[in-house]
Amino acid sequence: MPIVQKGAINTTALLVPDVYVQIVPPQVAELNGVPTNVLGVVGTASWGPVNSPAIFGDMAGYAEKFGPIKARKYDMGTQVAVAVLQGANNFRGVRVTDGTDTAATVSVLDTAGTPATGIDVTGKYTGTLGNGISVDVADGSKTNSYKVTVSMPGRVPEVFDNITGTGAALWQAMADAINNGISGLRGPSNLVVATVASSTATPAVASYNLAGGTDGATTIDSSVMLGQDTGARSGMYSLRDTAASVALLADMDDTTSWTDQVAFGLAEGIYMILVGPNGQDVSTGVSAKTTAAIDSYAAKVMLGDWVYFQDTVNDQQRLISPQGFAAGRIINLSPEQSSLNKPIYGIVATQKTAANQQYSSADIQALAAAGIDVITAPAPGGDYFACRIGHNASSNALTNGDNYTRMTNYIASTLNAGMGVYIGQVQSATERLNAKSTLDHFLQNMEDQGMIGDPNGGPAFSVVLDASNNPTSRVALGYQQADVKVKYLGIVEKFLINVEGNSAVTITHQAA
Repeated sequence: MPIVQKGAINTTALLVPDVYVQIVPPQVAELNGVPTNVLGVVGTASWGPVNSPAIFGDMAGYAEKFGPIKARKYDMGTQVAVAVLQGANNFRGVRVTDGTDTAATVSVLDTAGTPATGIDVTGKYTGTLGNGISVDVADGSKTNSYKVTVSMPGRVPEVFDNITGTGAALWQAMADAINNGISGLRGPSNLVVATVASSTATPAVASYNLAGGTDGATTIDSSVMLGQDTGARSGMYSLRDTAASVALLADMDDTTSWTDQVAFGLAEGIYMILVGPNGQDVSTGVSAKTTAAIDSYAAKVMLGDWVYFQDTVNDQQRLISPQGFAAGRIINLSPEQSSLNKPIYGIVATQKTAANQQYSSADIQALAAAGIDVITAPAPGGDYFACRIGHNASSNALTNGDNYTRMTNYIASTLNAGMGVYIGQVQSATERLNAKSTLDHFLQNMEDQGMIGDPNGGPAFSVVLDASNNPTSRVALGYQQADVKVKYLGIVEKFLINVEGNSAVTITHQAA
């Protein structure tokens, strides 16, 4: 009685009388939407891997991977911090450098009359945070052994105890303990790496402080932030395949970088948050957008009305890009929502409001027509800071809402991630029905959750996958086509209220 998986045997060519049991997997795949809360941030830092996306969910996680936020332009942590204030909690961070970054280091010496180096200890990553690392060599818990303790402020010390040996073998054992850990006791160091040097004498019992680490954050420009898309990817391109749905290059106000960011956003299904230089006024912003020649739903352009932020880590009020505020607000919304009129937190003032000025209706109209958004107060809903327009950079009235970008990317990414299960299957009436059911169920779930629909009562979606769009000539070439239409919910942007009032008005009551 063979038991096989469905499709593993030819059921039309069985010769032996027997029972054949086929295990049939679920025929209809169910699609669960891809996450829409992943925010990608590219910028400088004082610790951590370079051009390698790291996952973290809060400021503690950021500090562990990249160090504290720094009071300087292009700082990744600053934009992360203000996004966290909006509720963002799922990040992909990419640290970039200008190539001058160095790792802190120190030489651990022996007890010879003219001390020689036993091991060189170097920070695991480049950056100034490594200058706070200390290495203590002491007697071990067991007789004739040594203990090495690696410490960094704010972290649990790493203790490598009971290291034994003599001469060069002892130094090798010490380096191996730091680099590889001690079996059954602790893993390798997360802070430093050790390299054996020339000494064969006894280690000196002493404390050492690493020094010489630099961040490589002096000459950051658009070429560094954008990076390379070939070979070992760097900069923005490190965010490929990270599931980020919104991304920003921290404080990158070079408008010549916008076209590359738009192309990347289109290719990856990422909503890119762009920004103009600080102090930018409306006319200059509109001119910059026109010169950049970007007209796409893949990006949101923020006017360079930068924001005053109270940096409690560095104990100062700083002027920073509005990108993190807008991105954090958007990423914490369901994809059918718009950033328009949603409260934004952590803003002391913008350059405009700090000067006791407000944008006129003409200003807002000019920005909206150009495809530029701005954070200001008051908002239509009250006296709070918010994105005033809620648009992307497209000039098409049907595609220029935040919700269009987010919903389109969400649906496309979900289908791309989930419908691959049908590749390689035999195209039959049953397979078509199963594939259509998968699409129907996903879209029906969206309708049930209030993410799509027609407020006037019409259908929310349609899926066609049958002979009408899959003729025999195409099927013979291996094609299968599904035509999907989805009704997005609109955003209330202009609320018209017609008021008629006088003593002669006739009021007619209607049943609810």
